[in-house]
Amino acid sequence: MVDNPRARKLADRIKVIVAQMIDSRIKDPRLGFVTVTDVRVTGDLQNASVFYTVYGSDEDRDGTAAALKSATGLIRSEVGKQTGVRLTPTIEFHLDSVPDTAAHLDAALIEARKRDAELEALRAGARYAGDEDPYKKPREDDAEAE
Repeated sequence: MVDNPRARKLADRIKVIVAQMIDSRIKDPRLGFVTVTDVRVTGDLQNASVFYTVYGSDEDRDGTAAALKSATGLIRSEVGKQTGVRLTPTIEFHLDSVPDTAAHLDAALIEARKRDAELEALRAGARYAGDEDPYKKPREDDAEAE
């Protein structure tokens, strides 16, 4: 995202407008339980990418994507009315992959904890193959003779 204060302000405003539109004005039955997670606007304020998540199955995600695609014109016109910018940015909807990535990381952490516990159990009954300290050390009587 471009570090442009105007783009950030417009992105925040678009996020609110899109969330309100999804909640109250769009009556598409394909629309699932949608959460708008982020909006990114290019530095020239011409394009806005709206990231969203959908609670439910893959079918719910597909239906929601189709519903948002069909409502893009209505959402864009409302964004133009409420923001008052000279050129209304084009709006693209993207399914946010953060929840899937977080679930994958959680599964990896659970697996790591399980393997750590198995290793700890194996370590509890383990004995050294040789001496406890296998490194050679100078004899004490050699040190006293010097």
